[in-house]
Amino acid sequence: MLEALIFDVDGTLAETEEAHRQAFNETFAAHGLDWHWTVSDYRDLLKVTGGKERMRHHRGRISATDPDDLTIAALHADKTWRYGDILARGLDLRPGVARMIDAAREAGLRVAVATTTNRPNVDALAKACFGRPADAVFDVIAAGDEVARKKPAPDVYRLALERLGLTPQSCIAFEDSRNGLLSAQGAGLRVIVTPSRFTDHEVFDGAIACVPDLESLPFAELSRSLTSGWAA
Repeated sequence: MLEALIFDVDGTLAETEEAHRQAFNETFAAHGLDWHWTVSDYRDLLKVTGGKERMRHHRGRISATDPDDLTIAALHADKTWRYGDILARGLDLRPGVARMIDAAREAGLRVAVATTTNRPNVDALAKACFGRPADAVFDVIAAGDEVARKKPAPDVYRLALERLGLTPQSCIAFEDSRNGLLSAQGAGLRVIVTPSRFTDHEVFDGAIACVPDLESLPFAELSRSLTSGWAA
């Protein structure tokens, strides 16, 4: 029996990656750091999960020693604030997301989040897209700053399942990236993928469905998934 839907955030609930890229670049410029990530750069950098981790990866890629890790942490805090400010100007959910969540609620299902991003970014998205705090939208929130290992490790999905008190067999995960797919699969979850603008070039082997967006996935079909061919 299907009991809960677990959503990734960035790229899955909304097309947020361009806002993240903009926030990073604004932060770099404000702090006099000669870094600027193009769309192409950022598509590649998204293979590394986590903002601080992404900056450290970029530092190593260009064989630099600065900024050090403490400075990167401070830059990331500033970037998080700037990202929230960008989202406050307006952000739309991806097609079908609101309908899917509403249908799940009507069917008595619980709705959770399992994300690599930090909790302040989840709150910023909830306020921008739902006009409510994240806790008022989702029954459970598991964020990347609460686990030892970020996606593609399964830690954050295991945390979400623990907080839900449910088995992976009773839940469906929604992702937009290969790292997210691997993370959810590692926790034993079936995964539906809706590739985003920044991940549409990735490979999604093993997903039970890969669709352009949730508008094209009827909820009635999803609710039958555990007793259909998807359950195989």
